[in-house]
Amino acid sequence: MTLEGKKIAILIAPRGTEEPEFSKPKAAVEEAGGSVTVIGLEAGTAETVNNDLDPGEKFTVDKAIGDVSASDYDALIIPGGSVGADKLRGSKQVVAFVHDFFAQEKPVAAICHAPWTLIEADVVKGRTLTSFKTVQTDIRNAGGTWVDQEVVVDKGLVTSRDPDDLPAFCAKIVEEFGEGKHAEQAKSA
Repeated sequence: MTLEGKKIAILIAPRGTEEPEFSKPKAAVEEAGGSVTVIGLEAGTAETVNNDLDPGEKFTVDKAIGDVSASDYDALIIPGGSVGADKLRGSKQVVAFVHDFFAQEKPVAAICHAPWTLIEADVVKGRTLTSFKTVQTDIRNAGGTWVDQEVVVDKGLVTSRDPDDLPAFCAKIVEEFGEGKHAEQAKSA
């Protein structure tokens, strides 16, 4: 499947986003022909982490969250990392940005702890998803159904548990992003 002509947003948090959950989906989308914009809490660079604690690579932030709109993109990737996911869900601008993708029926992919951002955006109720195992109670409390599977697709929402699931996650996001809008997404928003 080709993503030629598709504009994909990927979020990154300073010193908190899990490096492989950022770099591998980004590379998969680019290899499929998509154009990726790295969006952070502020302009500059953001350092990733490995296993939540070890320093990772630094990546250039293309745009700050205050300078973007969901209408500028065809799909969204939210990487995990417990610290990064917590920083992202703490930003009202990020939460509104995420919510707008659902309202606009656009596909969204979230891995590991990233569903915390989905919960904050109030788009989990009535959905089936997976995540890092410690997030399952949060998903259930938000009205979602949590399942322990490598990758779950629910009406344009793609979720996975952890870095071990990245091959399946990356393949599925390319497929879902290629399909484009999913009318059922807006029902969660």
